[in-house]
Amino acid sequence: MTTLFRTSLIGLALAGTTALPSLAADISWIYCGDRIDPAHEKYIAEWNAANPDYPVVPEVVGWAQCQDKATTLAAAGSPAGMAYVGSRTLKEFALSDLIVEVPMTDEEKAAYYPNIVDTVTFEGTQWGVPIAFSTKALYWNKDLFAEAGLDPEKPPTTWAEEIEYAKTIKEKTGKAGYGLPAKTFDNTMHQFLHWVYTNNGKVIDAEGNIVMDSPEVLAALQAYKDITPYSVEGATAYEQNEIRAIFLDKQVGMIQAAVSTAFLLNDTDINWGVTDLPLGPNAAGKGTLLITDSLAVFKGSGVEEKAVEFAKYITQPKIQEEYEAGGLAGLTPLRPSTAVDTMVAADPYWQPFIDGIEFGGPEPLFTDYRGLQNVMIEMVQSVVTGSAEPQAALTKAAGALEEYK
Repeated sequence: MTTLFRTSLIGLALAGTTALPSLAADISWIYCGDRIDPAHEKYIAEWNAANPDYPVVPEVVGWAQCQDKATTLAAAGSPAGMAYVGSRTLKEFALSDLIVEVPMTDEEKAAYYPNIVDTVTFEGTQWGVPIAFSTKALYWNKDLFAEAGLDPEKPPTTWAEEIEYAKTIKEKTGKAGYGLPAKTFDNTMHQFLHWVYTNNGKVIDAEGNIVMDSPEVLAALQAYKDITPYSVEGATAYEQNEIRAIFLDKQVGMIQAAVSTAFLLNDTDINWGVTDLPLGPNAAGKGTLLITDSLAVFKGSGVEEKAVEFAKYITQPKIQEEYEAGGLAGLTPLRPSTAVDTMVAADPYWQPFIDGIEFGGPEPLFTDYRGLQNVMIEMVQSVVTGSAEPQAALTKAAGALEEYK
């Protein structure tokens, strides 16, 4: 299925290269979700008033169909001017000649938190403008810690402590010490990459070499094996939201999740805390997976230059801060600012989600993201089910990824 997707995308791209650019001045925007965010509505109107010859016309498409629609239109030679996409797909779009470069100045790059620009960078240039950002931190149930004889105010700071605490909770309370999701679902790869980036590991380097078969990544996979006996039973049946539901039901001691979980916990009687993700033995500093969505500008619409201008306009700091604080609660800020400082001072639980950025890493950019995802999921599942040892699973996965880089 993965190969078919890749072949059809590239094939349609080639078939569509003879299409004439659109003569329409509208900038169509494939907008993911069930509604347009109020901040975006406000500033689209502002743009349209100032740019009557190039009005932005958003089309709201549900999350499940959004990216496929943008891809299909572009590959058929009738592209939208711009679309909201997962940044992980930018390399595939770029190599299929479906999108245009969106280079950033040094000043623009410097405005973001460290490593954010890397999530949209391929071959030294940028192929999208970040618009949404997510990181993870570790939540723990203080009452389960106390019931297990652990200090409820001292969460683990290392993998070794995390595994030991999970074991203690399981043995003393009979409840899961840790919530490890390993379902056939994209978040299984994401959750594992948080462990990779809290141990200074990498999957692919800047030159496109697969470097995953390393001591740093092996240690992460071994830690997965070691914590599995003290995690939820049947981890391959659960994705992150299902694990979160178990935590909200007070049946698991620790999970890693986004800041949106804090909003849910505020409405419960759970005695909880949130802290930085525990670190592996080779960690350079606090880390996390840096997941961004971005605005990609598609080739052949006839309004590429203005679409790039609009993409940078709608993600400028003033507008982005309003968007992040508005309807899509749970976004980690893309840039440092006094507004972020004020937010953290008012709600300190935000701090761990920012702490991990400095040594965080991006979703690896591959020519076939679904191929990458499938290989990573298979690797994780083989270890947590005991069908493969960590080193064998890692070596097999690293070899398989060569096809998709």
